[in-house]
Amino acid sequence: MRTSLVAALSLSIAGAAARADVISIGAAQDNTLYEDFQGSRSNGSGRYMFAGSTAGWAYRRALVAFDIADSIPPGSTILSASLTLHMSRSISGNEAVSLHRVLADWGEGASRAPGEEGEGAPSQPGDATWIHTFYDSQFWAAPGGDFEGAHSASILVGPSVGFYTWSSNVALIADVQGWLDDPGQSFGWIVIGNESTYTTAKRFDTRENGNANYRPMLTIEYVPIPAPGGCLLLMAGAIGLGARRRAGRR
Repeated sequence: MRTSLVAALSLSIAGAAARADVISIGAAQDNTLYEDFQGSRSNGSGRYMFAGSTAGWAYRRALVAFDIADSIPPGSTILSASLTLHMSRSISGNEAVSLHRVLADWGEGASRAPGEEGEGAPSQPGDATWIHTFYDSQFWAAPGGDFEGAHSASILVGPSVGFYTWSSNVALIADVQGWLDDPGQSFGWIVIGNESTYTTAKRFDTRENGNANYRPMLTIEYVPIPAPGGCLLLMAGAIGLGARRRAGRR
């Protein structure tokens, strides 16, 4: 009987621990780095962000970050993570677009570009720019942003307007787990398009976009640590079950 009671308790606790939750998190901030060695252009409050190169072979790199630690209980285990962006304009065919983990904090100021937003707007205090993490007094270690050289995920983004998803893999899971475990290093991803030639840019919708369905979305599956009280309740329930079984045999 004691063996069966311990087995029942172990299965109950294991079952509670194995239950996974799924959450979709909107971006906490996003911006575009416009290639400009004076750092005079940004788009912190714009509806769009860009990745790739222009017809004049000037680079555009998007930044997007999420508040992982504010959305998932500390100590949780990340099982999967996927990023979905809505591409609303393209000047090219299929292009590889990659996510790289950002290595420094950066900002989203009040700049908002006019029209289609491809040229950006004058940088405002706190904006990330090609040379600044926060305009106009804090800087990237290298122009164009500080990020891991190896991408965390890469997909082909075509000419067709629509949703594109960077599906879960080991690297994306590791990024999100790291941001959960160490929120002080949660700087998001830089989105880099094809920079090997000109006219490859893709335009993605940002968290400020008027259509809420088009905003960046990070979907995470995770297993939270069971609360101590929950384990005690499970234990009490298993003990009570054992007591009832003993009473029934008398």
